[in-house]
Formats: sequence, structure tokens, C-alpha cells
Amino acid sequence: MSATNSTSMRDALYEAPGPRTRRRIRFWTAVSLVLVAVGIGLVVRRFYVTGQLAPRYWELFARPTTWIFLGKGFLGTIEVSLMAGLIAIVLGFLLMLGRMSSSRVLSGICRVIINFFRGVPSLLLIYFFFLVVPTYGVKMSSFWMITLPVGLAASGVLAEVFRGGMNAVPKGQSEAAYSLGMRKMKVTMKIVFPQAVRYVIPSLISQLVVVVKDTTVAYVVSFPDMLQNARVLITNYDALVSVYFVVAILYILVNYAINHLAVSLARRSGTSIISRTSENPV
Repeated sequence: MSATNSTSMRDALYEAPGPRTRRRIRFWTAVSLVLVAVGIGLVVRRFYVTGQLAPRYWELFARPTTWIFLGKGFLGTIEVSLMAGLIAIVLGFLLMLGRMSSSRVLSGICRVIINFFRGVPSLLLIYFFFLVVPTYGVKMSSFWMITLPVGLAASGVLAEVFRGGMNAVPKGQSEAAYSLGMRKMKVTMKIVFPQAVRYVIPSLISQLVVVVKDTTVAYVVSFPDMLQNARVLITNYDALVSVYFVVAILYILVNYAINHLAVSLARRSGTSIISRTSENPV
């Protein structure tokens, strides 16, 4: 589609700003950048005054053992995130099928389950698996105590994401398939769902960002993820600011990579999403 005929999602949602509005946007953007720079300067100055920028708080990052220890925690974070994401995708897909079922009973049950997982905080689910489940004689490792709650919490969101993608596919295609004698499940799996995936890929990847952030509470079950290993470093070296600063940078890089993966997959699938670096949709 040519640039003259295409309309970006931003233009569809909002009118294009005029010259006066653009000047206001540039002005307040400049003011915001100045305020952010001043705020960062005040924080750095405060750290300097309190001695948090002293070399003894940062020299631990010159040791390979520190990065090896953080690397093990990073791998733990990735393992939990991938497994929780897999659980969320599979369970979310099944809940979506049940939610869109012609059976009112099944649809109602799945709707309740979806709303429950969407409404209950993942931390509360973690405490349930950590404190309540063992009282019934069910033994679980710390890996599953963090993976299952995070995956279940994300499954409710992904179920609605899948359902939105299914509803975005033109109904004429499924009606044409029904006219050829195809059954509903076959139409869903071979006609509708493959096209729906194109629409939900960006949302799926974005939800993975939420899953990664939810894994930061793994310290509750003492699972050695990146944040838990960071807490160990803080205890050993008394370097709270420096360690949390480095770990925060690592989390930002991970989420930045996930965001770029979403954009790349969207481009390959032909899905239109708003790019932060361009006025035109990706």
C-alpha cells in the first residue's frame, strides 16, 4: 500500500496536529527533557553526597565472578519466563476455545476462569502456591512455584487476546467454509486461527514483557533468578544502589529486545502496529 493511500493508526485515532499544536508539542517536549535532566542531575548529586558513587560500591562489577553469578540468575529468569509464557499461551488458547464455544455452560465456565486469572494479582497466586498448596501434601520446586502462578495469571489476558484476534478475522471467510460443509473446529483451526495469529503477534510478545516483569517476585519462593541473585550481591557487598542500577539496565535491555522482536514479527506477518520511531505504522 502506498504512503499516499495508507492511513496510520495514529491518524485514524487522532487528527493530524496543526502548526500551532506542533509548536506546543515541541515546547513541552523540550521542557520535559530539561526537567528529566535536572531530576537525573539531582539524583546523581544525592548519590555522590551520600557516597554511593564511591569505587568500593562499583568495583565488584570488575570481577568475572560477579557477572557469572548474575548470568546464572539471568538464565533462571529466562527459563521461568519462557516456561510461564508457554503455559500462558497453551492455557490461554484452550480458554479462548472454551469461551467461544457454542455450549453456554462451557463458555460461562471459561469466562469465569478468564476473569479470575485476569483479576487476581500474580503475587497472590504465588503466595497461594507457596503457602497453601504444600499444606495439602503437594511438593513443588521453587521453579514451579513461580512459573505456574505467573503463567496462570497471563493466560487470562492471552485468552482475551486470542479471542480478539479471532473476532478480527472477517466472518465471510468462516461462512464460506461452512457453506463447503466444513465443521466448526476445522474452520477454527485451519481457516480462522492461522489468520488471527497475525493480529495477535505484537500483543503476545508484549505480554511476554509482563511475564518477565512478574518473575521479579521470585524472591518470595527463593528461586535464584536475576533479582534474587542481585539481593545476594547486595548482602555480600553492601552495594544496594549500584547492584540495583545494573540489574535494572539488564531488565531494560531484555524488554527492549522483546519489543524489537515484536516489531520484527509484525513486519514479517504484515501486521500494522504503531512504531515509536516512525510516524507510519510498522
